[in-house]
Amino acid sequence: MKKKSWHIDRRTFLRGTGVALGLPFLECMRTPAQAAVPISVPKRLCSIFFPYGASVPGEDHKDRDWGWFPVREGNTFRYTKVMRSLEPLRSYTTVIGGLSHPTGRSIGGHDTGDIFLTGADFSGANFRNTVSFDQVAAAKYGHLTRYASLVLSSDGGIGLPTRSKTLSFTQSGQPIPGLDKPQQIFDRLFGVDAGTIQETRQRLETETSLLDRVLDQSKSLRNKLGAQDQQKYDEYLTSVRDIEKQVARSQQWLDVPKPKVDASELNLDVTTDAPLDYMKTMYDLMYLAFQSDSTRVMTYMLSAMNGQISGQFSRALGLDSQHRLAHDAGKPNGFVNQGKWNVCLAENLARFLSRLEATPEGDGNMLDNTLVLLGTSNSRTHNNRNYPLIFAGGNSMGFKHGQYLQFDKEGEDAPMSNLLFTMLNRMGVSDTGFSDSTGDLSELYV
Repeated sequence: MKKKSWHIDRRTFLRGTGVALGLPFLECMRTPAQAAVPISVPKRLCSIFFPYGASVPGEDHKDRDWGWFPVREGNTFRYTKVMRSLEPLRSYTTVIGGLSHPTGRSIGGHDTGDIFLTGADFSGANFRNTVSFDQVAAAKYGHLTRYASLVLSSDGGIGLPTRSKTLSFTQSGQPIPGLDKPQQIFDRLFGVDAGTIQETRQRLETETSLLDRVLDQSKSLRNKLGAQDQQKYDEYLTSVRDIEKQVARSQQWLDVPKPKVDASELNLDVTTDAPLDYMKTMYDLMYLAFQSDSTRVMTYMLSAMNGQISGQFSRALGLDSQHRLAHDAGKPNGFVNQGKWNVCLAENLARFLSRLEATPEGDGNMLDNTLVLLGTSNSRTHNNRNYPLIFAGGNSMGFKHGQYLQFDKEGEDAPMSNLLFTMLNRMGVSDTGFSDSTGDLSELYV
């Protein structure tokens, strides 16, 4: 007799001696959307940005050991004081230099955060962005999770063109607002929705009806507009269609309970007034979002160019603002001070990576199946070349680590989009390139 199939809620916990432990992902926990595709270990993507460059002293500088980039020793390298926290993760991390966006090399040093994940052309008076590479991945895998992507930002919102407060941009280049409040983020991922399921269903059906009316009326109105207005109107309609997709996703997952996690160790009331605790909580939420399979694509703008939050992180260490640190890097102890801030960045990244590594998944761990990129779009003060980058994870996708790679040749950087394309390609998202990429970076994979 055939056994009846059954399903365990992802929120199920094993409880004993006052400790609640979440179960690992089991086949009987698969959601309807996940059940429609063959069983496979998730592939994830996470990108983190910080502004105003990093400590990059010269090879012979007395403070060389406070630099971002490792020190070469024969055929290998050693991490500087800045990167020492990554030593236990050496087999999962690669330090990269010699990459930058060609479109960003000659624009203002404060303007490049907008294009970090897009490679868009902001030359002249053109501030039209293009799709960010995380959203390309979200278009491929987003239907498998409750949220196609999670967009985070310490500053919150979208900001202004060339002063963006988000890393993520839609297919039409529109900014996606970054979430900045830990309690809000937690509630979105794990909180109980207000009202009954029936009330929520009725609300979503009403929203769908209103959107349908807007789109129907738009057809006749567009033909009455001039060419310039038609372009603006098309951008508006694209935003409406994005909302339509979000409503449809909400309807699809309405009957699927949100995961349940133990929040007792989370400080959800923390704000950027306590910036170091805030950063820790944001990383904790990022881990939980991946661990619960609420999303497989995530970005975090740790602080924005010209944002009010950027100075608070470094000041919490007894240092000057990140902006001031960048300007003073060449002065006595300048690289040391900037390097101390970079130590904080590396330590928080290492903690996040260690949690992923310590979480079993498939034949390995979550870090094996997760690509993590941390970096900035300046090197020295407002110099838009030689981006300081750390690339980690993805060992199950064929990436090899324990490397320090410089991709500039004869003083000219390689396109940053080559790295973004390589990540998308190894994830199985794209084999045709991304933005202005000229090829992949074969040095990164086996």
